Amino acid sequence: MSPFERSRSRLGLAFLVLLGAACTGLPAQEVAWNLYVANQDDATISVIDTDARRVVRTIDLTEWGFGPNAKPHHIVSEPDGSYWYVSLIGENRVLKFDAGDRLVGSAEFEVPGMLAIDPVADRLFVARSMSAVNPPHRIGILRRSDMSVEEVDVFFPRPHALAVSPDGRRVFVGSLGVNQFAVVDPDGGAPELVDVAGPHHTFVQFAVSPDGRWLVATGEMTSRLLVFDLAGPAAPMAVGEVDVGPRPWHPVFTPDGRRVFFGSKGSNTVRVVDAESWTEVAVLESEGLDLPHGSAVTPDGRWVFISSNGSDGAAGTVTVIDTAGPEVVGVIPVGRNAAGLGLRRVR
Repeated sequence: MSPFERSRSRLGLAFLVLLGAACTGLPAQEVAWNLYVANQDDATISVIDTDARRVVRTIDLTEWGFGPNAKPHHIVSEPDGSYWYVSLIGENRVLKFDAGDRLVGSAEFEVPGMLAIDPVADRLFVARSMSAVNPPHRIGILRRSDMSVEEVDVFFPRPHALAVSPDGRRVFVGSLGVNQFAVVDPDGGAPELVDVAGPHHTFVQFAVSPDGRWLVATGEMTSRLLVFDLAGPAAPMAVGEVDVGPRPWHPVFTPDGRRVFFGSKGSNTVRVVDAESWTEVAVLESEGLDLPHGSAVTPDGRWVFISSNGSDGAAGTVTVIDTAGPEVVGVIPVGRNAAGLGLRRVR
């Protein structure tokens, strides 16, 4: 077995252990999670205790030598919680922090946006920011252990939407500029380009179901959730579209794969789609929803969190949703222009 295969095997085992713990419903005192919120206009990151549902600390990126226009955008973490990563649009950097929220690594990358962590190998995938007018037609594959980066051409403009399959063997990258996405083999080989029918969608973000069967994409310009079947060995197959609210943003599957949650930035609501019938089953409203953006779900499937940018310079928020209802059960104030969310295991 090669060193890469041994690394992949170890990481895969760790991921499966964590997934198994989540699926078996361990008591809350045994598994706990913090939610990290990228406050894009404050150059800060709010850290929320998901049990207490309150901000427990704020990480000021200027204290680490970055400017007030650093623009933290998206956050992901290691399956065991040992490290977490954040993209900084304004600094052209992806940062690595340890479990004590200490900066331990940095990689240079032009206008980074969405991040996706490989669940079974030493890789972090990086797309480009939506705010970038003409970024490179490439994504980054970052080696997490030493923060080295290589770039892979996807051959279309403005690669933004980003997701990875549960086995880590396929990376999905969507364009803001054209109705195309790429299926990238991170181990090499030319990306496979997929053309999507219809008017200009503008793919904001992807999500892959926990079983790897479905890929969903939010289309900002068409107010659609697009559904693709990943079961076959060929290219993802478009199987349906769901009419949702205007400007749908970051989707997230519940861990059982039965529902998809996401904010509608144009209607200040959260939409819930049933992933069996592919129909919208709930529309949630709250005073805390003000340009909803990022999404995250706890591994036990109990809570969904939706960040809101906040309009006209207002502070951002995180809306807490009980999936059993579903219903909004709380709103947590955070920094200005709250964007991407990431959960990190803390015990």
